[in-house]
Amino acid sequence: MLKRFFAALVAIFFVSATANAQKILFVPHDNRPVSFQQPAEVIRQLGYEILSPPTEILTKPDDLWLWLNENAKFVDAAVVSSDALLYGGLIPSRSHEISAEKLLNRVENFKILRENNSTLKIYVFGSLMRTPRVGTPGDIEEPAYYGEFGAKIFDYTRLLDKNETFSKLNRREKRILNDLEREIPAEIRSDWFSRREKNISATKRLIDFANDGIIDFFVIGRDDNAPLSQTHRENRDLLAYMAKIGVEKTKAQSHAGIDEFAMLLLTRAVNDLSGNLPFVNVKFNRGKGFDTIPHYSDEKLGDSVRDEIIIAGGMFVPNEKRADFVLFVNTDPKGQTFELHNSFPSQILTKRQEKYFKRNAKTFSERVEDAINQNLPVGVADVVFANGSDNFLMQNLREKGLLFKLQAYGGWNTATNTTGFALGTGILAKKMSRQSIDRLLARRFLDDWGYQANVRTQIAAQLAKNPDGLSIYLHLGDREAEISSLETKLLREFAAKNLPQWQNFTVTNPWHRMFECQINFLP
Repeated sequence: MLKRFFAALVAIFFVSATANAQKILFVPHDNRPVSFQQPAEVIRQLGYEILSPPTEILTKPDDLWLWLNENAKFVDAAVVSSDALLYGGLIPSRSHEISAEKLLNRVENFKILRENNSTLKIYVFGSLMRTPRVGTPGDIEEPAYYGEFGAKIFDYTRLLDKNETFSKLNRREKRILNDLEREIPAEIRSDWFSRREKNISATKRLIDFANDGIIDFFVIGRDDNAPLSQTHRENRDLLAYMAKIGVEKTKAQSHAGIDEFAMLLLTRAVNDLSGNLPFVNVKFNRGKGFDTIPHYSDEKLGDSVRDEIIIAGGMFVPNEKRADFVLFVNTDPKGQTFELHNSFPSQILTKRQEKYFKRNAKTFSERVEDAINQNLPVGVADVVFANGSDNFLMQNLREKGLLFKLQAYGGWNTATNTTGFALGTGILAKKMSRQSIDRLLARRFLDDWGYQANVRTQIAAQLAKNPDGLSIYLHLGDREAEISSLETKLLREFAAKNLPQWQNFTVTNPWHRMFECQINFLP
Protein backbone atom coordinates (compact mmCIF):
# COMPACT_ATOMS: atom_id res chain seq x y z
CA MET A 1 0.00 0.00 0.00
CA LEU A 2 2.80 2.42 1.02
CA LYS A 3 4.67 1.52 -2.16
CA ARG A 4 1.59 2.34 -4.25
CA PHE A 5 1.16 5.66 -2.42
CA PHE A 6 4.74 6.76 -3.19
CA ALA A 7 4.41 5.60 -6.80
CA ALA A 8 1.28 7.75 -7.16
CA LEU A 9 3.09 10.69 -5.57
CA VAL A 10 5.97 10.37 -8.01
CA ALA A 11 3.52 10.12 -10.93
CA ILE A 12 1.67 13.27 -9.80
CA PHE A 13 4.97 15.13 -9.45
CA PHE A 14 6.14 14.00 -12.87
CA VAL A 15 2.90 15.02 -14.59
CA SER A 16 2.98 18.37 -12.80
CA ALA A 17 6.62 18.98 -13.74
CA THR A 18 5.95 18.02 -17.36
CA ALA A 19 2.90 20.27 -17.57
CA ASN A 20 4.92 23.21 -16.22
CA ALA A 21 7.76 22.63 -18.67
CA GLN A 22 5.85 23.03 -21.92
CA LYS A 23 7.26 26.38 -23.10
CA ILE A 24 10.87 27.19 -24.03
CA LEU A 25 11.84 30.64 -25.25
CA PHE A 26 14.37 30.54 -28.09
CA VAL A 27 16.32 33.46 -29.57
CA PRO A 28 18.58 32.20 -32.41
CA HIS A 29 21.67 33.97 -33.69
CA ASP A 30 20.13 34.33 -37.17
CA ASN A 31 17.24 33.04 -39.23
CA ARG A 32 19.02 30.41 -41.32
CA PRO A 33 17.00 27.18 -41.29
CA VAL A 34 19.69 25.23 -39.43
CA SER A 35 20.03 27.99 -36.83
CA PHE A 36 16.35 28.64 -36.25
CA GLN A 37 13.61 26.45 -37.72
CA GLN A 38 15.36 23.09 -37.60
CA PRO A 39 16.41 23.03 -33.90
CA ALA A 40 12.93 24.30 -32.97
CA GLU A 41 11.35 21.55 -35.09
CA VAL A 42 13.22 18.88 -33.09
CA ILE A 43 11.92 20.22 -29.77
CA ARG A 44 8.37 20.55 -31.08
CA GLN A 45 8.40 16.82 -31.89
CA LEU A 46 8.51 16.30 -28.10
CA GLY A 47 5.36 18.34 -27.50
CA TYR A 48 7.08 21.48 -26.19
CA GLU A 49 5.98 24.90 -27.37
CA ILE A 50 8.79 27.07 -28.71
CA LEU A 51 8.34 30.81 -28.24
CA SER A 52 10.54 32.85 -30.61
CA PRO A 53 10.66 36.51 -31.62
CA PRO A 54 9.37 37.78 -34.96
CA THR A 55 12.12 37.36 -37.55
CA GLU A 56 12.04 41.07 -38.41
CA ILE A 57 13.51 41.99 -34.98
CA LEU A 58 16.26 39.34 -34.92
CA THR A 59 18.80 41.94 -36.11
CA LYS A 60 17.60 44.64 -33.66
CA PRO A 61 19.09 44.06 -30.19
CA ASP A 62 17.08 46.71 -28.35
CA ASP A 63 13.79 45.39 -29.76
CA LEU A 64 14.89 41.86 -28.94
CA TRP A 65 15.52 42.77 -25.31
CA LEU A 66 12.06 44.35 -25.06
CA TRP A 67 10.49 41.22 -26.51
CA LEU A 68 12.57 38.93 -24.26
CA ASN A 69 11.65 40.80 -21.07
CA GLU A 70 7.96 40.81 -22.00
CA ASN A 71 7.86 37.06 -22.74
CA ALA A 72 10.31 35.56 -20.23
CA LYS A 73 7.66 35.38 -17.53
CA PHE A 74 5.57 32.96 -19.61
CA VAL A 75 8.24 30.24 -20.03
CA ASP A 76 10.28 27.82 -17.95
CA ALA A 77 13.55 28.05 -19.87
CA ALA A 78 15.22 30.46 -22.26
CA VAL A 79 17.86 29.51 -24.84
CA VAL A 80 19.23 32.76 -26.24
CA SER A 81 22.03 33.98 -28.48
CA SER A 82 24.19 36.68 -26.93
CA ASP A 83 25.32 37.59 -30.47
CA ALA A 84 21.72 38.46 -31.34
CA LEU A 85 21.11 40.34 -28.10
CA LEU A 86 24.38 42.30 -28.20
CA TYR A 87 25.14 42.81 -31.90
CA GLY A 88 22.05 41.84 -33.88
CA GLY A 89 23.24 38.36 -34.87
CA LEU A 90 26.22 36.17 -35.57
CA ILE A 91 27.30 37.90 -38.77
CA PRO A 92 26.78 41.47 -37.44
CA SER A 93 29.05 40.52 -34.51
CA ARG A 94 31.91 40.35 -37.01
CA SER A 95 31.47 43.80 -38.55
CA HIS A 96 29.50 45.97 -36.09
CA GLU A 97 30.38 49.55 -35.12
CA ILE A 98 28.87 49.43 -31.62
CA SER A 99 30.75 51.18 -28.82
CA ALA A 100 32.24 49.21 -25.93
CA GLU A 101 30.03 51.14 -23.50
CA LYS A 102 26.83 50.25 -25.33
CA LEU A 103 27.83 46.60 -25.56
CA LEU A 104 28.51 46.34 -21.84
CA ASN A 105 25.19 48.08 -21.10
CA ARG A 106 23.44 45.42 -23.15
CA VAL A 107 25.34 42.69 -21.30
CA GLU A 108 24.04 44.11 -18.00
CA ASN A 109 20.50 43.41 -19.25
CA PHE A 110 21.08 39.77 -18.30
CA LYS A 111 21.19 40.85 -14.64
CA ILE A 112 17.80 42.52 -15.02
CA LEU A 113 16.43 39.43 -16.77
CA ARG A 114 17.52 37.30 -13.82
CA GLU A 115 16.21 39.73 -11.19
CA ASN A 116 12.77 39.72 -12.82
CA ASN A 117 12.69 35.94 -13.41
CA SER A 118 14.34 34.23 -10.44
CA THR A 119 13.33 30.66 -11.37
CA LEU A 120 13.87 30.92 -15.12
CA LYS A 121 16.53 28.60 -16.59
CA ILE A 122 18.74 30.84 -18.73
CA TYR A 123 21.04 29.22 -21.30
CA VAL A 124 23.21 31.50 -23.43
CA PHE A 125 25.40 30.85 -26.46
CA GLY A 126 27.80 33.29 -28.09
CA SER A 127 30.92 33.31 -30.20
CA LEU A 128 34.46 34.45 -30.54
CA MET A 129 35.00 36.14 -33.88
CA ARG A 130 36.19 33.67 -36.46
CA THR A 131 39.44 33.78 -38.45
CA PRO A 132 38.82 32.34 -41.94
CA ARG A 133 41.94 31.16 -43.77
CA VAL A 134 41.02 33.17 -46.86
CA GLY A 135 38.62 35.91 -47.84
CA THR A 136 36.05 35.68 -50.63
CA PRO A 137 35.20 38.94 -52.42
CA GLY A 138 31.51 39.70 -51.89
CA ASP A 139 31.20 37.42 -48.84
CA ILE A 140 28.60 38.98 -46.52
CA GLU A 141 29.97 37.21 -43.44
CA GLU A 142 33.09 39.39 -42.95
CA PRO A 143 34.00 43.07 -43.27
CA ALA A 144 34.35 44.03 -46.94
CA TYR A 145 38.14 44.28 -46.73
CA TYR A 146 38.47 40.62 -45.75
CA GLY A 147 37.87 39.64 -49.37
CA GLU A 148 41.17 41.28 -50.30
CA PHE A 149 43.22 40.94 -47.12
CA GLY A 150 41.71 37.85 -45.46
CA ALA A 151 44.53 35.41 -46.26
CA LYS A 152 47.13 37.93 -45.07
CA ILE A 153 45.24 38.65 -41.86
CA PHE A 154 45.01 34.92 -41.17
CA ASP A 155 48.74 34.38 -41.77
CA TYR A 156 49.62 37.43 -39.69
CA THR A 157 47.65 36.24 -36.66
CA ARG A 158 48.83 32.65 -37.16
CA LEU A 159 52.41 33.85 -36.71
CA LEU A 160 51.47 36.01 -33.71
CA ASP A 161 49.83 32.99 -32.12
CA LYS A 162 52.77 30.73 -32.92
CA ASN A 163 55.21 33.21 -31.40
CA GLU A 164 53.26 33.11 -28.14
CA THR A 165 52.57 29.38 -27.93
CA PHE A 166 55.70 27.70 -29.28
CA SER A 167 59.35 28.61 -29.50
CA LYS A 168 60.07 32.03 -30.92
CA LEU A 169 59.69 32.57 -34.65
CA ASN A 170 62.68 31.80 -36.82
CA ARG A 171 64.32 34.47 -38.96
CA ARG A 172 62.23 33.67 -42.04
CA GLU A 173 58.96 33.75 -40.08
CA LYS A 174 59.89 37.06 -38.46
CA ARG A 175 60.53 38.52 -41.90
CA ILE A 176 57.15 37.27 -43.16
CA LEU A 177 55.41 38.71 -40.08
CA ASN A 178 57.02 42.11 -40.65
CA ASP A 179 56.11 42.03 -44.35
CA LEU A 180 52.50 41.19 -43.54
CA GLU A 181 52.29 44.01 -41.02
CA ARG A 182 53.35 46.43 -43.75
CA GLU A 183 51.05 44.93 -46.38
CA ILE A 184 47.89 45.05 -44.25
CA PRO A 185 46.88 48.73 -43.95
CA ALA A 186 47.09 50.06 -40.39
CA GLU A 187 43.44 51.20 -40.42
CA ILE A 188 42.31 47.68 -41.33
CA ARG A 189 44.38 46.09 -38.56
CA SER A 190 43.03 48.66 -36.12
CA ASP A 191 39.42 48.05 -37.13
CA TRP A 192 39.77 44.27 -37.02
CA PHE A 193 41.55 44.03 -33.67
CA SER A 194 39.60 46.76 -31.86
CA ARG A 195 36.27 45.10 -32.65
CA ARG A 196 37.58 41.80 -31.33
CA GLU A 197 38.77 43.43 -28.11
CA LYS A 198 35.26 44.80 -27.48
CA ASN A 199 33.73 41.39 -28.11
CA ILE A 200 36.20 39.69 -25.75
CA SER A 201 35.35 42.16 -22.96
CA ALA A 202 31.64 41.46 -23.38
CA THR A 203 32.30 37.70 -23.38
CA LYS A 204 34.29 37.87 -20.15
CA ARG A 205 31.41 39.67 -18.46
CA LEU A 206 29.05 36.90 -19.57
CA ILE A 207 31.46 34.35 -18.10
CA ASP A 208 31.25 36.28 -14.82
CA PHE A 209 27.46 36.00 -14.96
CA ALA A 210 27.67 32.24 -15.54
CA ASN A 211 30.02 31.90 -12.59
CA ASP A 212 27.67 33.94 -10.37
CA GLY A 213 24.52 32.02 -11.40
CA ILE A 214 22.92 34.91 -13.28
CA ILE A 215 23.18 32.66 -16.33
CA ASP A 216 22.62 28.93 -15.80
CA PHE A 217 24.97 27.89 -18.62
CA PHE A 218 27.08 29.81 -21.14
CA VAL A 219 28.87 28.33 -24.13
CA ILE A 220 31.31 30.31 -26.29
CA GLY A 221 31.84 29.17 -29.86
CA ARG A 222 35.02 29.18 -31.89
CA ASP A 223 33.68 29.07 -35.42
CA ASP A 224 35.90 28.64 -38.47
CA ASN A 225 39.31 28.75 -36.83
CA ALA A 226 42.55 26.76 -36.80
CA PRO A 227 45.13 25.46 -34.30
CA LEU A 228 47.14 28.66 -34.90
CA SER A 229 44.95 31.72 -35.51
CA GLN A 230 43.59 34.84 -33.85
CA THR A 231 40.53 32.89 -32.65
CA HIS A 232 42.78 30.31 -31.02
CA ARG A 233 44.87 33.12 -29.54
CA GLU A 234 41.82 34.78 -27.99
CA ASN A 235 40.54 31.46 -26.72
CA ARG A 236 43.78 30.98 -24.77
CA ASP A 237 43.08 34.32 -23.09
CA LEU A 238 39.49 33.27 -22.27
CA LEU A 239 40.55 29.89 -20.88
CA ALA A 240 43.11 31.59 -18.64
CA TYR A 241 40.39 33.97 -17.42
CA MET A 242 37.98 31.10 -16.75
CA ALA A 243 40.67 29.25 -14.79
CA LYS A 244 41.49 32.41 -12.82
CA ILE A 245 37.91 32.94 -11.62
CA GLY A 246 37.34 29.21 -11.17
CA VAL A 247 34.28 28.76 -13.37
CA GLU A 248 33.35 25.09 -13.80
CA LYS A 249 32.63 23.29 -17.08
CA THR A 250 29.11 22.65 -15.90
CA LYS A 251 28.56 26.45 -15.92
CA ALA A 252 30.55 27.69 -18.92
CA GLN A 253 32.54 26.25 -21.79
CA SER A 254 34.52 27.39 -24.78
CA HIS A 255 33.87 25.04 -27.66
CA ALA A 256 34.98 24.62 -31.29
CA GLY A 257 31.85 25.39 -33.29
CA ILE A 258 28.79 27.65 -33.15
CA ASP A 259 25.82 26.64 -35.33
CA GLU A 260 25.17 23.48 -33.28
CA PHE A 261 24.77 25.34 -29.97
CA ALA A 262 21.05 26.06 -30.32
CA MET A 263 20.33 22.34 -30.72
CA LEU A 264 22.61 21.37 -27.82
CA LEU A 265 21.23 23.97 -25.40
CA LEU A 266 17.63 23.25 -26.32
CA THR A 267 18.44 19.60 -25.55
CA ARG A 268 19.94 20.65 -22.22
CA ALA A 269 16.83 22.68 -21.41
CA VAL A 270 14.59 19.66 -22.04
CA ASN A 271 16.84 17.40 -19.97
CA ASP A 272 16.99 19.86 -17.07
CA LEU A 273 13.27 20.54 -17.07
CA SER A 274 12.41 16.83 -17.16
CA GLY A 275 15.13 15.81 -14.68
CA ASN A 276 16.91 13.52 -17.16
CA LEU A 277 20.62 12.71 -17.35
CA PRO A 278 21.04 10.78 -20.62
CA PHE A 279 23.99 8.41 -21.01
CA VAL A 280 25.85 8.71 -24.33
CA ASN A 281 28.45 6.43 -25.87
CA VAL A 282 30.59 7.47 -28.85
CA LYS A 283 32.22 5.25 -31.49
CA PHE A 284 34.73 6.68 -33.95
CA ASN A 285 35.71 5.19 -37.27
CA ARG A 286 38.97 3.27 -37.59
CA GLY A 287 42.28 5.12 -37.73
CA LYS A 288 42.75 8.53 -36.11
CA GLY A 289 39.13 8.78 -35.03
CA PHE A 290 39.07 10.53 -31.64
CA ASP A 291 42.34 12.36 -32.41
CA THR A 292 41.12 13.87 -35.69
CA ILE A 293 41.55 17.64 -35.82
CA PRO A 294 39.00 18.57 -38.51
CA HIS A 295 39.06 21.65 -40.70
CA TYR A 296 37.64 24.78 -39.03
CA SER A 297 38.63 23.53 -35.58
CA ASP A 298 41.63 23.85 -33.28
CA GLU A 299 41.13 20.74 -31.13
CA LYS A 300 40.66 16.98 -31.32
CA LEU A 301 37.20 15.96 -32.44
CA GLY A 302 36.95 13.46 -29.60
CA ASP A 303 37.40 16.25 -27.05
CA SER A 304 34.81 18.37 -28.87
CA VAL A 305 32.24 15.56 -28.79
CA ARG A 306 32.82 14.91 -25.07
CA ASP A 307 32.22 18.60 -24.39
CA GLU A 308 29.08 18.60 -26.54
CA ILE A 309 27.65 15.79 -24.42
CA ILE A 310 28.13 17.97 -21.32
CA ILE A 311 26.61 21.00 -23.08
CA ALA A 312 23.54 18.90 -23.95
CA GLY A 313 23.13 17.92 -20.29
CA GLY A 314 24.30 14.33 -20.80
CA MET A 315 27.06 12.08 -19.55
CA PHE A 316 29.56 10.01 -21.54
CA VAL A 317 29.61 6.30 -20.71
CA PRO A 318 32.26 3.88 -22.05
CA ASN A 319 29.85 0.95 -22.29
CA GLU A 320 27.41 1.17 -25.20
CA LYS A 321 25.05 -1.29 -23.50
CA ARG A 322 24.35 1.31 -20.79
CA ALA A 323 23.82 4.17 -23.24
CA ASP A 324 20.56 5.90 -24.07
CA PHE A 325 22.18 6.92 -27.35
CA VAL A 326 25.24 5.68 -29.27
CA LEU A 327 26.81 8.15 -31.71
CA PHE A 328 28.91 6.66 -34.53
CA VAL A 329 31.28 9.27 -35.99
CA ASN A 330 32.36 8.70 -39.59
CA THR A 331 35.89 10.15 -39.68
CA ASP A 332 38.61 9.66 -42.25
CA PRO A 333 41.19 7.01 -41.12
CA LYS A 334 44.03 9.50 -41.69
CA GLY A 335 42.26 12.30 -39.84
CA GLN A 336 41.63 14.45 -42.92
CA THR A 337 38.64 16.62 -43.82
CA PHE A 338 37.80 16.67 -47.52
CA GLU A 339 36.40 19.80 -49.15
CA LEU A 340 34.81 17.98 -52.07
CA HIS A 341 31.40 19.61 -51.56
CA ASN A 342 32.82 23.05 -50.74
CA SER A 343 34.83 23.52 -53.93
CA PHE A 344 33.68 25.62 -56.87
CA PRO A 345 33.37 23.89 -59.25
CA SER A 346 33.08 20.56 -57.44
CA GLN A 347 36.07 18.27 -57.67
CA ILE A 348 36.14 15.04 -59.65
CA LEU A 349 37.38 12.04 -57.69
CA THR A 350 40.14 9.87 -59.14
CA LYS A 351 39.58 6.11 -59.26
CA ARG A 352 42.10 5.71 -56.45
CA GLN A 353 40.24 8.21 -54.24
CA GLU A 354 36.93 6.56 -55.02
CA LYS A 355 38.31 3.16 -54.00
CA TYR A 356 39.66 4.65 -50.76
CA PHE A 357 36.32 6.23 -49.78
CA LYS A 358 34.34 3.12 -50.75
CA ARG A 359 36.51 0.90 -48.54
CA ASN A 360 36.18 3.27 -45.61
CA ALA A 361 32.39 3.57 -46.02
CA LYS A 362 31.96 -0.21 -46.24
CA THR A 363 33.87 -0.80 -42.98
CA PHE A 364 32.01 1.93 -41.11
CA SER A 365 28.55 0.92 -42.36
CA GLU A 366 29.19 -2.66 -41.23
CA ARG A 367 29.89 -1.41 -37.71
CA VAL A 368 26.69 0.64 -37.74
CA GLU A 369 24.74 -2.37 -39.00
CA ASP A 370 26.14 -4.60 -36.26
CA ALA A 371 25.13 -2.09 -33.56
CA ILE A 372 21.60 -1.72 -34.96
CA ASN A 373 21.25 -5.51 -35.07
CA GLN A 374 22.08 -5.49 -31.35
CA ASN A 375 19.11 -3.11 -30.88
CA LEU A 376 21.35 -0.24 -29.81
CA PRO A 377 19.92 3.30 -30.27
CA VAL A 378 22.31 4.44 -33.00
CA GLY A 379 22.95 7.79 -34.68
CA VAL A 380 25.55 8.80 -37.27
CA ALA A 381 27.65 11.96 -37.48
CA ASP A 382 29.14 12.02 -40.98
CA VAL A 383 32.23 14.27 -40.98
CA VAL A 384 34.62 12.90 -43.62
CA PHE A 385 33.52 15.69 -45.95
CA ALA A 386 32.94 19.31 -44.94
CA ASN A 387 29.41 20.53 -45.62
CA GLY A 388 27.82 17.43 -47.03
CA SER A 389 27.36 13.71 -46.58
CA ASP A 390 29.71 10.92 -47.59
CA ASN A 391 27.88 9.60 -50.66
CA PHE A 392 29.61 6.23 -50.41
CA LEU A 393 28.50 5.77 -46.79
CA MET A 394 24.92 6.82 -47.52
CA GLN A 395 24.68 4.40 -50.44
CA ASN A 396 25.85 1.61 -48.13
CA LEU A 397 23.31 2.53 -45.45
CA ARG A 398 20.52 2.73 -48.04
CA GLU A 399 21.41 -0.64 -49.58
CA LYS A 400 21.48 -2.25 -46.13
CA GLY A 401 18.07 -0.76 -45.31
CA LEU A 402 19.48 1.17 -42.34
CA LEU A 403 18.58 4.77 -43.13
CA PHE A 404 15.35 4.79 -41.16
CA LYS A 405 16.64 2.49 -38.45
CA LEU A 406 18.85 5.31 -37.16
CA GLN A 407 17.81 7.60 -34.29
CA ALA A 408 19.63 10.63 -35.72
CA TYR A 409 21.89 11.69 -38.57
CA GLY A 410 24.03 14.71 -39.40
CA GLY A 411 26.31 15.48 -42.33
CA TRP A 412 26.24 19.26 -42.80
CA ASN A 413 28.83 22.02 -42.46
CA THR A 414 31.75 21.71 -40.01
CA ALA A 415 32.52 18.57 -38.01
CA THR A 416 31.32 19.99 -34.70
CA ASN A 417 28.15 21.40 -36.29
CA THR A 418 27.42 17.87 -37.46
CA THR A 419 28.24 16.03 -34.23
CA GLY A 420 26.39 18.58 -32.10
CA PHE A 421 23.16 18.46 -34.09
CA ALA A 422 23.23 14.66 -34.30
CA LEU A 423 23.92 14.39 -30.56
CA GLY A 424 21.10 16.69 -29.55
CA THR A 425 18.58 15.03 -31.84
CA GLY A 426 19.74 11.52 -30.92
CA ILE A 427 19.57 12.16 -27.18
CA LEU A 428 15.98 13.40 -27.50
CA ALA A 429 14.88 10.68 -29.92
CA LYS A 430 14.14 8.35 -27.00
CA LYS A 431 11.18 10.61 -26.15
CA MET A 432 9.82 10.73 -29.74
CA SER A 433 7.52 8.60 -31.83
CA ARG A 434 9.06 6.68 -34.71
CA GLN A 435 7.07 8.91 -37.09
CA SER A 436 8.73 12.03 -35.62
CA ILE A 437 12.20 10.49 -35.80
CA ASP A 438 11.67 9.52 -39.45
CA ARG A 439 10.52 13.02 -40.36
CA LEU A 440 13.64 14.55 -38.79
CA LEU A 441 15.84 11.97 -40.52
CA ALA A 442 14.19 12.69 -43.86
CA ARG A 443 15.00 16.39 -43.51
CA ARG A 444 18.65 15.64 -42.77
CA PHE A 445 18.94 13.12 -45.62
CA LEU A 446 17.37 15.54 -48.10
CA ASP A 447 19.43 18.49 -46.91
CA ASP A 448 22.84 17.04 -45.99
CA TRP A 449 22.94 14.18 -48.49
CA GLY A 450 20.62 15.19 -51.29
CA TYR A 451 21.20 18.93 -51.45
CA GLN A 452 24.65 19.59 -49.95
CA ALA A 453 26.49 16.56 -51.35
CA ASN A 454 24.71 16.29 -54.70
CA VAL A 455 22.25 18.91 -55.97
CA ARG A 456 24.25 21.93 -54.81
CA THR A 457 27.50 20.62 -56.27
CA GLN A 458 25.74 19.60 -59.48
CA ILE A 459 24.36 23.10 -60.03
CA ALA A 460 27.66 24.69 -58.95
CA ALA A 461 29.42 22.68 -61.69
CA GLN A 462 27.00 24.15 -64.24
CA LEU A 463 27.40 27.68 -62.90
CA ALA A 464 31.19 27.36 -63.03
CA LYS A 465 30.97 27.40 -66.83
CA ASN A 466 29.63 30.94 -66.56
CA PRO A 467 32.14 33.78 -65.95
CA ASP A 468 29.75 35.12 -63.28
CA GLY A 469 29.12 31.66 -61.82
CA LEU A 470 30.70 32.21 -58.40
CA SER A 471 28.94 35.55 -58.03
CA ILE A 472 25.58 33.91 -58.81
CA TYR A 473 26.34 31.06 -56.40
CA LEU A 474 26.95 33.58 -53.57
CA HIS A 475 24.18 36.03 -54.58
CA LEU A 476 21.35 34.42 -56.54
CA GLY A 477 19.80 37.77 -57.44
CA ASP A 478 17.35 37.63 -60.32
CA ARG A 479 18.28 33.97 -60.94
CA GLU A 480 16.86 32.85 -57.57
CA ALA A 481 13.44 31.64 -58.75
CA GLU A 482 15.01 29.76 -61.65
CA ILE A 483 17.67 28.11 -59.50
CA SER A 484 15.27 27.24 -56.66
CA SER A 485 13.02 25.55 -59.23
CA LEU A 486 16.00 23.58 -60.56
CA GLU A 487 17.01 22.62 -57.01
CA THR A 488 13.50 21.32 -56.35
CA LYS A 489 13.50 19.31 -59.59
CA LEU A 490 16.91 17.74 -58.98
CA LEU A 491 16.27 17.01 -55.31
CA ARG A 492 12.96 15.32 -56.15
CA GLU A 493 14.82 13.17 -58.66
CA PHE A 494 17.34 12.30 -55.94
CA ALA A 495 14.52 11.46 -53.52
CA ALA A 496 12.75 9.26 -56.08
CA LYS A 497 15.88 7.12 -56.24
CA ASN A 498 16.99 7.18 -52.61
CA LEU A 499 14.03 8.26 -50.43
CA PRO A 500 10.94 7.35 -52.45
CA GLN A 501 8.52 7.97 -49.57
CA TRP A 502 9.74 11.60 -49.21
CA GLN A 503 9.16 13.43 -52.50
CA ASN A 504 6.49 15.98 -51.59
CA PHE A 505 8.52 19.14 -50.95
CA THR A 506 9.95 22.28 -52.49
CA VAL A 507 13.40 23.85 -52.08
CA THR A 508 14.02 27.55 -51.39
CA ASN A 509 17.08 29.65 -50.57
CA PRO A 510 16.09 31.99 -47.71
CA TRP A 511 19.52 33.64 -47.61
CA HIS A 512 19.48 34.15 -51.39
CA ARG A 513 22.61 32.06 -51.90
CA MET A 514 23.32 28.38 -52.55
CA PHE A 515 25.35 27.59 -49.46
CA GLU A 516 22.23 26.47 -47.57
CA CYS A 517 18.63 25.71 -48.44
CA GLN A 518 15.22 25.25 -46.86
CA ILE A 519 13.33 21.99 -47.46
CA ASN A 520 9.61 22.80 -47.36
CA PHE A 521 7.49 19.68 -46.82
CA LEU A 522 4.08 20.01 -48.45
CA PRO A 523 0.81 18.85 -46.80
